Amino acid sequence: MSEVSPGGDGGAEPAEALPEYAERVLEVAELIPPGRVMTYGDVAEWLEAGGPRQVGRVMALYGGAVPWWRVVRSDGKLLPGHELRALDHYRAEGTPLREAGRTAEGHLPRLDMRRARWDGDGGDGGDGGDSGGRAQGHT
Repeated sequence: MSEVSPGGDGGAEPAEALPEYAERVLEVAELIPPGRVMTYGDVAEWLEAGGPRQVGRVMALYGGAVPWWRVVRSDGKLLPGHELRALDHYRAEGTPLREAGRTAEGHLPRLDMRRARWDGDGGDGGDGGDSGGRAQGHT
């Protein structure tokens, strides 16, 4: 994720210049409760617009100002290049993790997607968000 925050730290465009889709993606990222995650595809489904790649692009360009570690890959792998920072956030927030196997690259844990995934139900969904594991297409 980019550390460029959309709003005037000198390196980014002013917040009012953000594309409308980017604003919507960032708003969803801010809704995700601590200790929970949504996949790039979940966010796109919630917005009923774009797809995982478009959401990933928005997060890479503008995500530094929101809890970027809560928008993740569907396989639970930590974001390459940001693994340790993300892991610190996950541990601080109590996000469910699966310990790394002996053959896991870098011996880093993965997100436990079954338990960590948030379906956008408005609560923290303590059951792991088991309404199919997908966002519920809210706008």
